[in-house]
Amino acid sequence: MGLAGIYMLTKNPAEEEGLHRQNKLVLRRKYWLYYTLNFLSGARRQIFIVFAVFLLVEKYRLAVSTIAGIYVLNYALTFLTNRYISRAINVYGERVVLSLESASLFILFLGYAFIENSWVAVILYVLDSVFFNFSIGLNTYLQKTADTSDLSQSTAMGFTINHISAIIIPLIGGSLWLLNWRLPFLIGAGLTVVSLYFTQKIKMPLPVASHLS
Repeated sequence: MGLAGIYMLTKNPAEEEGLHRQNKLVLRRKYWLYYTLNFLSGARRQIFIVFAVFLLVEKYRLAVSTIAGIYVLNYALTFLTNRYISRAINVYGERVVLSLESASLFILFLGYAFIENSWVAVILYVLDSVFFNFSIGLNTYLQKTADTSDLSQSTAMGFTINHISAIIIPLIGGSLWLLNWRLPFLIGAGLTVVSLYFTQKIKMPLPVASHLS
């Protein structure tokens, strides 16, 4: 065993033939739908992260302790609901789950914009957090449709595109907020409509459960 250990110290697994790690970001035309949905998802998420919290603090003057409690509740609901979201994706497919996400967020964003009640805003924020977890369907969609050799690169590119909106949306939304606090949420509602349109272009095979029924 000692000799075997000494021998293994001389080996470097990273230099073995057959291990070809691709560290470059590659933009491939055939994954355009995945990239588009990722950008739209990131843009909507920035409105949720930045402006929904800003609404609770700036407009409704909720205390720090209340905001902290909401975060704890959101984390707990995420832990409890993610398993059911995953099962829904397996049974109904990504297009159905992502469509439900977009339709639900459309209603929630309009609620932010037009229902001026602090506790309603809190409820909307909690529901917002739950529905945004539906976006894991984007990753499973890529895993089911991408070539194995493209998976890591395409995932990294999607992640990058998603975060491009982290720069663009707060800048534009902040300017709109100064004009009218409702505008970022109306923009968010518009983005959900665009996302819903592109989601319908997802073409997936029938879920396994459909073949068993």
